[in-house]
Amino acid sequence: MRTATPADWPIIGFSPRKNDLTLYIMRGFDGCDDVLSRLGKHKTSKACLYIKRLSDVDESVLKELITEGVRAMAEARVDKKDEG
Repeated sequence: MRTATPADWPIIGFSPRKNDLTLYIMRGFDGCDDVLSRLGKHKTSKACLYIKRLSDVDESVLKELITEGVRAMAEARVDKKDEG
């Protein structure tokens, strides 16, 4: 359900859960097959990346995935200072 009211939402989120470390990457994973194949042991859903332990993944590839997620969302970003 969409609303007309804008809301603040993180571009990248992190939540240490009981079973996984969860990263919320708002851009999703379309077109990220190459990066995900190099990441290491993980699972994904539409915009969530699930990792059991940081030692299960290549941290430089994880940084690449996060950086690309931030870059991809730059056009959708609304800075509070620009809202006047």
